[in-house]
Amino acid sequence: MLAAMGLDRRPRRATKADVAAAVRRMGALQIDTISVVARSPYLVLFGRLGAFEPRWLEELLAEGDVFEYWSHEACFLPVEDYPLYRGRMLNARSMGWKYAGAMMDAKPGTVAALLEHIRTNGPVRSSDFERTDGGPGGWWGWKTEKRLLESLLTAGELMIARRHNFQRIYDLRERVLPGWSDERMPTPDETARALALKAVRALGVARAAWVPDYFRTGKPATRAAVHRLADEGALLRVPVEGWKDEGFVHPDHLALVHRAAQDGIRPVLTTLLSPFDPLVWDRARASEAFGFDYRIECYTPAPKRRYGYFVLPLLRCGELVGRLDAKAHRKEGVFEVKALYLEPGVRPSAALARDLAAALHECAAWHGTPDVRLARSDPEAFAPTLRAALAARETPAAVAGDRA
Repeated sequence: MLAAMGLDRRPRRATKADVAAAVRRMGALQIDTISVVARSPYLVLFGRLGAFEPRWLEELLAEGDVFEYWSHEACFLPVEDYPLYRGRMLNARSMGWKYAGAMMDAKPGTVAALLEHIRTNGPVRSSDFERTDGGPGGWWGWKTEKRLLESLLTAGELMIARRHNFQRIYDLRERVLPGWSDERMPTPDETARALALKAVRALGVARAAWVPDYFRTGKPATRAAVHRLADEGALLRVPVEGWKDEGFVHPDHLALVHRAAQDGIRPVLTTLLSPFDPLVWDRARASEAFGFDYRIECYTPAPKRRYGYFVLPLLRCGELVGRLDAKAHRKEGVFEVKALYLEPGVRPSAALARDLAAALHECAAWHGTPDVRLARSDPEAFAPTLRAALAARETPAAVAGDRA
């Protein structure tokens, strides 16, 4: 699973092509706007690639190599997969809150005027329109034009042409994806099969029960599709030690399976993961596969949080060994680790401290916050060892900042 997801090791130096390849390997790169450390899509890519230029992802979007739509959630997706999502667009009323059907029905003139405005004047941002409804701001207080823009995106009338400072810029589908015809759209059965195959390939090895969550497809139908694909030979059945049910593997990973069976895959990567990384976004799968019980607590009231607002899983050489509550203070150049928690049973060794210190400094340097400060750890006795390891790897920029 780690090798298939690109989390066993990294390229020596990331390139823009590596960003595109990572999106294709995952099949979906989830979007989230929380930026306490870094916005999720960038942090997911950092986990696989190390230091890279975030603008590369935005360039891939503007160049039409990826597009944005609802998949696992809001995601960057390979543009060649657009046909697999066209059916969702044409059935937008089934997309729940993502499509404001009542508003679209009540304001047909406004919808038509908005589309004509874009057709005549070019791409728009939500901020181009002044609030006129007197409502509050914030995620759940979208102004009318923002809700209509998002609904038109869900319905496939609009696409995201590019982003500026992470703000969406909407344009007509025919300008962003010229030449598309709905005559090229696959049937529902073809779409279900293709997404099931892509999910299993992205996961490396999967139980049938894990597959529907990956692209948020129907559970009974997707599980049945996985078994049919295996019967046809399009997927491979494999026994997995410790699993009661069978595992499934995409034929593209057959060589990888043989290496795994011979203990030939030795992950060497230690890194921080986004809460929305495909490795952990299915909390049940993370628990079953890694014994890692995890949930993001930013939506939990502060008094009820166990670990912190935005807690990042820690991956070390194939194991999820802990989690940390961190915040990047960019103006001050400080990467604050409010708390680092090791998982039960993880031995707080000097080697672990060195690996975690290297990963923390690597992430902090990428942020431009080279001064890493650890407030506390659990267990407490691990904090001095980790601080010593952090000090041993301290960057010249951080030292200069301390002296200043």
